[in-house]
Amino acid sequence: MIKKKAFTVLTTALIALSSYGQLPDKIGGLLTVDRTAANLSKTENPHTGLKYMVDKQSTFFVPSPVNAVNYLDNRPNIPDVLTWNPNFVLVSRSLDWGVTSGPLEFQKVGAIKRYGQYLTVWRRDKKGNWKAHIRAEVENFGKGKASPLEYYEPDDKAYLKHRSDKRLAQREEVVLQTDELFSTILKADTRTGYNEFMADDARFYFPWQSEIEGRDKILEFLKKERIEIDTDPTGVGRAYSGEFAYTNGTATVGMKDKVVKFNYVRIWQLKEDFQWKVILEMMFER
Repeated sequence: MIKKKAFTVLTTALIALSSYGQLPDKIGGLLTVDRTAANLSKTENPHTGLKYMVDKQSTFFVPSPVNAVNYLDNRPNIPDVLTWNPNFVLVSRSLDWGVTSGPLEFQKVGAIKRYGQYLTVWRRDKKGNWKAHIRAEVENFGKGKASPLEYYEPDDKAYLKHRSDKRLAQREEVVLQTDELFSTILKADTRTGYNEFMADDARFYFPWQSEIEGRDKILEFLKKERIEIDTDPTGVGRAYSGEFAYTNGTATVGMKDKVVKFNYVRIWQLKEDFQWKVILEMMFER
């Protein structure tokens, strides 16, 4: 798995075009779908953009999990303006599973503009089209500068092509058990848990905070804000090729002066030492 960052010194309007134009097809294909949905949301309306990216298996966290198609068909009270721009993307070796995330902006007519981060886990349908599997958002103040585009380009390493549904379920269970172990350690000490299970370059999305990059900065934030986190995993999904996965669940978060109920989504990567590490985590209120 090749990790790269895309940089450019052109104007904001040209950044997306020049950076994405240089990307390999495997990453660029997923980015194209995500950006097409974003452009539809911007030029037509958010309902059209979101409907473009979902099918009957898609789940939106709003903040509780709901079937995305049913949710959109009921014409929910979504923002009048919704834009987003991915600055993180990965695609699995099996080309069936991917992730995008980045900053978003939204607004109701007559209200102030609001900001946040989004996270979408993608999968390919039987026709080979990328569709959102789960999508979640977290709000912040929009003050931090978005990080440059970072992406994981799948390499050509061989992977086991399991045919048994039982075996595939067992592989997902390994990831879920890893999250359960993470959660057990968090109950004893939050910073120990994050130090052990977060990758060196992990990203952390937390309400009302700018995107935090790097395990050391995440630990510094948790210490400074005196945050204690207990989590309870409930869901799991894994790429067919096996090197990426997600878990989601509920969390109880103690802060300086209150305790808040959250949902969370974690993106995991199987490292070269065969240890699972979190490369992205989003916490959002439920």
